[in-house]
Parts: sequence; C-alpha cells; structure tokens
Amino acid sequence: MAAAQDLYDTPGDRLDAFVKHSLQPQGAWKDEVKDVRQRIEQFLRDQCFYDQLILDQEVRVLKVVKGGSAGKGTTLNYSSDLDLVLFLSCFSSFRHQAQLRGVIISFMEKKLVHCSRSLAYKITVAPYRGGTSAPRSLSLHVQSRKNSGVVRVDLLPAFNALGSFCPDSKPAPEIYENLITSAGRPGEFSSSFTQLQRHFVKSRPPKLKSLLQLVKHWYLQVRVWVPVALPSKYALELLTIYAWEMGTNESENFDMDEGLVAVMELLREYKDICIYWTKYYNFQNDVVRNFIKLKLKECRPIILDPADPTNNLGRKKRWDLVAQEAAYCLQQACCRTVDPRQGWDVQRARDVLVTVKQTGEEAWTLSVNPYSPIWKMKTEIKRKYDFSGQQRLSFQEPGGERQLLSSQRTLADYGIFSKVTVRVLETTPPEIQVFVKDPSGQSRPYAIHPDDSIRDLKEKIVEAGGPHVEDQILKFKGRKLWNRCSLADLQIEDCDTITLIKRS
Repeated sequence: MAAAQDLYDTPGDRLDAFVKHSLQPQGAWKDEVKDVRQRIEQFLRDQCFYDQLILDQEVRVLKVVKGGSAGKGTTLNYSSDLDLVLFLSCFSSFRHQAQLRGVIISFMEKKLVHCSRSLAYKITVAPYRGGTSAPRSLSLHVQSRKNSGVVRVDLLPAFNALGSFCPDSKPAPEIYENLITSAGRPGEFSSSFTQLQRHFVKSRPPKLKSLLQLVKHWYLQVRVWVPVALPSKYALELLTIYAWEMGTNESENFDMDEGLVAVMELLREYKDICIYWTKYYNFQNDVVRNFIKLKLKECRPIILDPADPTNNLGRKKRWDLVAQEAAYCLQQACCRTVDPRQGWDVQRARDVLVTVKQTGEEAWTLSVNPYSPIWKMKTEIKRKYDFSGQQRLSFQEPGGERQLLSSQRTLADYGIFSKVTVRVLETTPPEIQVFVKDPSGQSRPYAIHPDDSIRDLKEKIVEAGGPHVEDQILKFKGRKLWNRCSLADLQIEDCDTITLIKRS
C-alpha cells in the first residue's frame, strides 16, 4: 500500500521533529475544535431538551463528557474526532438506555437541524453505516464558516452508570456485574465508561502521546486506501500503550523510532496478541472473573477495553491488512535506525501468574510466559519439589472438567492468559492419574495403580481431607463403583474423571 510516504521517508532520529511540526495541532485548529465543543455542549445543555417531554418523560443533561481524540489529548492537526457523551436523566439502567436511545437520537437530530443557524456552524448529519443494528450515536460533520476544516462530532446518549465516580479509583464490581448481566452486544454500553477510557489515555506522559499521534497518523493514511472495516483507532492506541508499558517499564523518556518499531512488530504478529488490564475491573467478583476468562478464550487478537470488559477491540476486523502495511513500514527509513539488540522487548501477552498446588505442600506461585512450552514450567516445578517420578500438571476452569497440561503445548494453546491454579501430581509407572470431582464441581487428581481397588482410592480421598470411606459414593459414567473392584476391572484409564457423592 505504501500509504504513509511522508512518514516512511523520515529518518528514525527525526521522528520527534516530524510529530511536533507536522502532526501536533496548531493553535488556530485547537481553538476551532474547542469552540465547536463549547457551542454544541451549550446547545445540548440549555436548548435541546428544554421544556420537552420524550415518551412522557422530562429529560435533563446530567453531564457532558468529552471523549475521542480531543478528550484524550491525541488530536492530530486538522484531523479531529470529538465524542460528546450525554449522560441523561431518562436512562435508569443499561437496558433502559438500549430501549430509549433510538428515540433520543432521532429527537436530537431534528433539533440540531432546526437550530443549526444559531450555532454559527454548518452542520451535516453523517449517514448511518451500522447496517441493521440500531444507532448508538448521532454523527455530525461540523464546518466553521471561517475556514474549510471539518470536525467530526459523535453525540452519544448514555446511562450514568458511574455516578459521581472519580476515575482515579476502581468502580464498584457491581457496576460491571450489571453491565455483563444486561446481555448487550459487545461494547454496546462503552459510552457509559468514557470517563475511564479518556483518563486511561490522557493520564499518560507527553512523549507517549506523541507516539500515539505518530501511530494514529500512520493508521489514518493506511485507512484511506483500504475500503474495508479495519481495527478502530482506539484499538491501536491501546496496543501502543501496552507496547510502551512492556518495552520501557513505563519510562517517560524513550526513542520514538524504537516505539514505532515495537508497535509495528506487534501488529505484524497480531494473531498472537492477547492484552487486557485490571485497572478498573479485575478477577475478584465471580461474575466478572468468569466473563473475562471467557473473553480471553476468544479468537485472537484480543484487546480488551480497560474500561469495558465486554468490548474486545480485536474482534472481526481486517488485522491482516494492517499487518501487511506494518511489515512494509518496518522496511522504511523511519524504522531502519533501530538496533534489534537495543529495541523494546514486548511479549505478545503478559506473563500469567500460575499457582502450583500439591497435596500436603504449601502453594507456590511463579510467572509464566503463555507462549512458552509447558515443559519449561515443569522444569522449574521439578527444581522446587525435587520430583523423581513423572510430573503431571492439570487445571480446571469454573464449570469445566479438569484437563491435563501437555508438556509440548503452551498455556496459550489452552486459552490461559490470566492467573490460574494448577495441581501437580507425581506418578511412578505403572501408576495412572484419575480426577475425582466433588459435589461442588471441583476435581482433584490422584495417583493410583490400575490394580488398586476402589476402596484404596477412597482411602486416598480421606488422606487428602475428603469424607470418611463409609460416607463416600463413587460413580463412573453413571455407574456406582463397588469397593472390591479394581480400576482396571472397571476400565478406568489415565485422566478419567470419577464423581464423588457424599452420603447424607
């Protein structure tokens, strides 16, 4: 495609000057965007809903939050997207927002067209391109009568889910639980979390914002030549922030060309990307934890919005075309000055915190690269526990069956990108490993000889803290297992799961 030729012809050591003189907004344009925002915001607050009932409801603007590039501090000169999020009194929940949003958007469109003269701007409503889905925003092209610059403004009515929340602290987990159980489409209610999205980017150091502007300029030039749905600018912003965090340990001073190379290399390897943050939500709440773990098993690339776990910005976009142009960019003058030995070391996913449990031993925690073979993790575990027999590792996701971890595979192969607990078991041939699932759905591995009896297995369960032998009923494939039978007689094989029922 070779679209961003002005950037490609710039030597890497001149990128700082390129951003400063060519990309960062000049005073006149910044003032123009600011004036557009202030006029439209004032109209929305004071005139749009004044003395009006919509579906028999009075509508008040609780607050207006500036989002988009202008809100995050990453605006490019003469290229601006301005999101204005209207938190309205008529929305009492996420579901209520989904029900009323279309009516509100239609009303705003009519009022803006009717009152555009009073705003001193030429306002054109952009055509809706969302297919059959209902619009989430009203898109405007706003042009001053003084110059030819056009500001794209998206007006997004939203439920005030965060209330008077301060973006420096975590929202209550119940907010995200409500978001997840509302069963909206992925990212449908992201506008309710605009304050968090904006703060996540805006709070970063100036040098990183310059890198964000550089990557955004590259992307916008590419997008001009590609007539299909590419990843969003926000996705590339998050990818760039992740590269900076991992590659510099969040340093405020770095070489711009090294940052550009790191981002392009990540884009080139997009099929392995799995990125998320726990700044605003984490794994403490059961509903949120189980939901995030499911999202992390989706087809990669995975880039979870740090403010909205339902919004995977990596899904269903033509990353392959972006990767193709990224590979081309890496061959150009802007990237050739970077010494591969001095560049940023950025993993395609963060290390996973693995808690290792063995019966009778204290739990032990280690960090594992999810793309590293599991045999490397086994080597560390063997060094810790001084095993002499065969080491067997297994894990169990909530609601799932316990699975054996194969030495030649990786955690990524099992969709494991967040902290996980694995159980380690030492077996000596011809011992096999069987899993025993208790009434809560949790299972535990046991090493046992195939010729041992069910009674022997029950005694091992007692030793591990289970109920007395007399209180145990064991079943396999729906059949009750009698104490005198051996596992071999019952055709129970390695890694089979046996169900434990406690007598009442």
